[in-house]
Amino acid sequence: MDLDRATLITLAAAGSAAILAAAYGFQHIGGLAPCQLCLWQRWPHAAAILLGLVGMAAPLALLAWLGAGAMLTNAGIAAYHTGVERKWWAGPTSCSGGGEDLGALTGAQLLSTDMGSAVVMCDEIPWMLFGLSMANYNVAAGVVLAGIWLWAARRPA
Repeated sequence: MDLDRATLITLAAAGSAAILAAAYGFQHIGGLAPCQLCLWQRWPHAAAILLGLVGMAAPLALLAWLGAGAMLTNAGIAAYHTGVERKWWAGPTSCSGGGEDLGALTGAQLLSTDMGSAVVMCDEIPWMLFGLSMANYNVAAGVVLAGIWLWAARRPA
C-alpha cells in the first residue's frame, strides 16, 4: 500500500478522533465517568488531532514525529493505568484509595453535606471486553497510531 504522508497523517488523526469520540460516548451516553488517569489519556489524543489538522494542510515530517510522540505518551499513560487497575503498582493517591488526609480537613469541611462530585477510582475497572479494560485497549491503540505516525514521518510529502 503506497500512501502519502498527508493521507497517513489524516488516518492517524482520525484514529485519535474516533478514540476520543468513543471515550466521550462511554462517558455521556454510557454513564461511565472517567477517572483522573482516563482524563490524562485524552490529552495526547487531542494533541494528535490538532497536529493532524495542521499536518493535513502542511504534511511536514516534524508534525508526524510529534504525532508519534503524542501517541507513545498516550500508550505510556495507558500502560501505567493498566498497572494501577491490575494492582501491579500503586496509582495516584487522589484516585487510588489514598484519599484525602482527614487531619488536613477543617471541622466545617468534615461536617459539610456538600459532597461535590464523587471521585472515580483509577484502580477499579468499570468496563471490560474479552478480559481487557479501556486502558488496555488504549495501550494497543496508542501503539498502532504511533506506528501510523512513524510511517507518515518516513514517507515523502
